[in-house]
Amino acid sequence: MTGDQVRVEIADEVATITLNRPEARNALSAEAADELAAAIETAEDSAARCVVLQSEGAAFCAGGDVNAMLESIDRDVPPAERVEVVVGAVNRAIKRVYDCRLPTVAKIDGPAFGAGAGLAIACDLQLASPAAKISFGFRRVGLAVDSGVSYLLPRLVGLNTAKELIFTGELVDADRARDLGLVTRVFEASSFDEGVENIVETIATGPTVALAASKRLVNHQPDSFDAATAREANAQGVAFSTADHEEGARAFVESREPEFDGR
Repeated sequence: MTGDQVRVEIADEVATITLNRPEARNALSAEAADELAAAIETAEDSAARCVVLQSEGAAFCAGGDVNAMLESIDRDVPPAERVEVVVGAVNRAIKRVYDCRLPTVAKIDGPAFGAGAGLAIACDLQLASPAAKISFGFRRVGLAVDSGVSYLLPRLVGLNTAKELIFTGELVDADRARDLGLVTRVFEASSFDEGVENIVETIATGPTVALAASKRLVNHQPDSFDAATAREANAQGVAFSTADHEEGARAFVESREPEFDGR
């Protein structure tokens, strides 16, 4: 499926979603946000077992569409309407990425600013090249954080560091992003594509049902240990019934690598 601003390609059980507004540094217009949400639906409805989110051009995502914001100001669009049209669409798309039942990987090979940074950390893994730069610089355009950043960022870096990154709008390079926990891996430029491909292949050939259950358990944590273990037991009840569990157990006993088929 190919939209005007977002492309989706399914191959080798991997759905690759590409933001395709290089001329706008892949800023998330309302249209792009809607296409991104639809792309996640397409991935979930396909045979894909992993989703990779990447971008065309030099930037991962420059955030919200500031040109559209300024146009709304010039047309005296009421703030409530601007929130619904611009912020609402982006928030819904990023929530759809976060809630995707498949493991999601952000392939970051350039700047991710504002909502673009929110999009990156809404994915399950963030794999970066040395060209990656991350900033939660909503302050630069006089805005508070959105895109789920107030929820996700403190959980990754801690409350005080999250406030510092938001208050200062610091431009964080790839190595510091890794040290802070904003990205999970940084590859050399020469090995970036290969490194991402290897991790994605490992995920896409894993026990898909069990990985989806693990994602739900980690993303939506209850407020007590007892509640967590009860939810884990329910998830294992489903996993025990899968062909992948049987294959994994047999492979373990037979001292060989399992061949999971996602069932």
